[in-house]
Amino acid sequence: MTGAGEPCRTVAFVDDDADLRRANARSLELAGHEVRLFDGATAALKAIGPDFPGVVVSDLRMPGMDGLQLFRALREADPELPVILITGHGDVATAVAAIRDGAYDFITKPYPPDTLLRSIARGLEQRRLCLENRRLRREAERAAASSVLIGQSPAIEQLRRTIDQLGDTEVDILIEGETGTGKTLVATLIHRTSRRRGRPLSTVDCGALPVAVIDSELFGHVAGAFPGAQHSRTGRIEAAEFGTLFLDEIDALPLAVQPKLLRAIEDRVITPLGSDKPRQIDARIIAASTANLRQAAAEGRFLSALLYRLNGVVLRLPPLRERREDVPLLFDHFLRDAAHRFGREAPAIAPDHRAMLGEHDWPGNVRELIHYAERVVLGVEESALRREAGALSLADRVGRFEAAQLRQALDDHDGRVGAAIESLRLPRKTFYDKLKRHGIDPAAWRQR
Repeated sequence: MTGAGEPCRTVAFVDDDADLRRANARSLELAGHEVRLFDGATAALKAIGPDFPGVVVSDLRMPGMDGLQLFRALREADPELPVILITGHGDVATAVAAIRDGAYDFITKPYPPDTLLRSIARGLEQRRLCLENRRLRREAERAAASSVLIGQSPAIEQLRRTIDQLGDTEVDILIEGETGTGKTLVATLIHRTSRRRGRPLSTVDCGALPVAVIDSELFGHVAGAFPGAQHSRTGRIEAAEFGTLFLDEIDALPLAVQPKLLRAIEDRVITPLGSDKPRQIDARIIAASTANLRQAAAEGRFLSALLYRLNGVVLRLPPLRERREDVPLLFDHFLRDAAHRFGREAPAIAPDHRAMLGEHDWPGNVRELIHYAERVVLGVEESALRREAGALSLADRVGRFEAAQLRQALDDHDGRVGAAIESLRLPRKTFYDKLKRHGIDPAAWRQR
């Protein structure tokens, strides 16, 4: 896409007359334009997509698909793409009707080169402004989406960058993380920052699908496919057409259904129950798993081929115990949110209470922290958390302090292991042994 302030210079010229193509190409190139020539509408349609950085000039009369049909197809893909039609005197009424339908301009044969160049110059400037506005909107949407991911830990900062990098691509993604780490939120943010954000995000909770009708739920069925199937039904996968399909808890999907899902993901084809006609689907796939799919595949509980197809890009969401520095920020946010929802004042939190928040392991992760913030706002005594902190043994308290110091050293030195080791004055092997014991991955700091 054209960047900020960059002029659009590309002109797609469509005409079945080779001599006219060559003559116009020369005058356009002399004017400083980048010219792409097409001998027909079909070839042009294959090469011109949304966000095309220029304008389209097309003859109205061409064999096969004519210029008016080309304009309509281009308008469907990108309503703001400037299309200039070249017409004969007998086609002026048709061209005027096309202008009313959204064509940018029309020029009547024969025309001096300057007439075409002026129309193209105006169209290119309009296109530049249009693409710049789109770029700014996308950046604003990405910034808004990133702000939802609260935290300053290296793992969360890297996750924000990764979502920004992956959002506009069409690559399929596997999200791994414990219960409550935010897999659904991350899938939603990826969809919102993608080119498919105007289309549906279809979420399928694989663990909640009734086993008896799982085929019908995923792939749909035609009328009469089985007793009681009086009407055809669109499956969840087909319902995500042109959007994003989010397969949550994919590790819970029965093994018998996985080969059919593999084909749907690999070939983008589904066959509803009772039908012998495959249907093409156009959807981006995001899958999420709580379980370790590699281990499940090794144990025969998950199809290896499906795993290999899904794990091209893997996002691992860290549990809260691996990013304790984010807990205070998250808690304050959830506290304010709960106070707003319940119509109450957010209570003041004592320093010793905040210290205990960081010491708790939060096995339910963000979801547990949300519910805890709600109970605090509602005035439910947080004695359980206090009892847990008070019941810690000296060894547990020392271990938690040690883990905090290791994280702080990595944080202070931007993930540079050598510098962290030197600051802590530890042997390298001891340092790595302690990282392993506390479940700390130094790779999370490397691209902070």
